[in-house]
Amino acid sequence: MRAIWSGLVSFGLINVPIKLYSATDEHAISFDMLHKTDLSPIRYARICKEDGKEIPYKDIVKGYEYQKGEYIVFTEEDFKRIDVKKTGTIEIVQFTKSEEIDSIYFEKPYYLEPDKGGAKPYALLREALKASGTVAVAKFVFRNRESLGIIKPYGEALILDQMRFASEIRPTKELNLPEKSLLDKKEIGMALELIEKLTDKFKPEAYRDEYTQELQKAIDAKVKGIPIGKKGKAAPKVSKIHDISALLKESLEELRRTKKPARRKAG
Repeated sequence: MRAIWSGLVSFGLINVPIKLYSATDEHAISFDMLHKTDLSPIRYARICKEDGKEIPYKDIVKGYEYQKGEYIVFTEEDFKRIDVKKTGTIEIVQFTKSEEIDSIYFEKPYYLEPDKGGAKPYALLREALKASGTVAVAKFVFRNRESLGIIKPYGEALILDQMRFASEIRPTKELNLPEKSLLDKKEIGMALELIEKLTDKFKPEAYRDEYTQELQKAIDAKVKGIPIGKKGKAAPKVSKIHDISALLKESLEELRRTKKPARRKAG
């Protein structure tokens, strides 16, 4: 792996030198945009709105429009000078229990690795988090943007989970949401029974990206000149309101027919 950032994790008066790595890989299959008539690749150009000419990267700068048509230019040095401490430090501001943080705030995970001279304080923070059962809430600046994050143990590593600020979460008040009164106790009871029968300890390795696998098979077939056949399953239909109880009952009966035993409750 290649480090994408290096700096310090500030823990009280202790500064831990670290390197930051992306903790995830994207496995999506990418497609190029082609000209329909001759299948030649299409490229996206950086066109100046003023003269219509293409601009090379070396002549492009970052500008902020402070009033209509008026810009100020920011260089990379300008960004670094705003707050040297913030741009080079992941500052721990408090500790909390992970279950107190809703998953809507989580954005992207990163691995933290101790840099030169950081092994002992890194291990100290990791073991202290394990023993206390807490996560460290931190603030940091990365790619010209300040973020919240939590630092938590992941095996023998520490992970920085980048988070959104509360102001970035859209409120639900504009959504048209149903009332609980639409349901009766029998429907809720059957739904709870269905949930109980399908409850098990979460094992992430048991799941895989099946769509990408099927897409790769289709690509391989088209390369060989084999047409893609239709899959046997029909697209699901929206459940009708008056069918909810019947569908819940049928779902439970289907589980019994397949002789799936009641699974162990998660926890």
